[in-house]
Amino acid sequence: MNVYEAIRAKRAIRRFEPQPLPEDVVRQILNAGRLSQSSKNTQPWQFIAIRDRDTLKALATTGEWAGHLAGAALGIAILTPNPDEKFQIMFDAGQTAAYMQLAAWELGVGSCLASIYEPERARDILGFPPEWQLRIAISFGYPAAEAAAPRPPRPGGRRPLDEIVHWDRWGGR
Repeated sequence: MNVYEAIRAKRAIRRFEPQPLPEDVVRQILNAGRLSQSSKNTQPWQFIAIRDRDTLKALATTGEWAGHLAGAALGIAILTPNPDEKFQIMFDAGQTAAYMQLAAWELGVGSCLASIYEPERARDILGFPPEWQLRIAISFGYPAAEAAAPRPPRPGGRRPLDEIVHWDRWGGR
């Protein structure tokens, strides 16, 4: 699969098969995140790779829309320094998340981002030190059959390129 095809076909998967991911697949996903670009090559992240079912279930309760973590074969918590101190940190965290998700998709592994709204509860669950923050985690696993089934396009679909691109200045064509 080429990169553009992966971007075009990628979708959020929130329901997973119960089978674990092989170690080499997990390492490829994590390595894709490690290799992502960052502002001034600061690489402002640490990853916690979570395979323990009880830990995933507990982490799933730390965000209103994080429930999919409970059924994942793998969760990856992306830890960063305090993003309030430098706005690029969350941009860099987003890039590492995207790289991991695209690498996973190519390997037949689905994923979905989870926003962590209770970071101190997440800290208690995962035991990371106070200088690190957790705002996003990602669930990974082989897509459940119903989650991977073809779906009709959503009403409205994606907005056309000409509706969102302005050339040279606002309103320019």
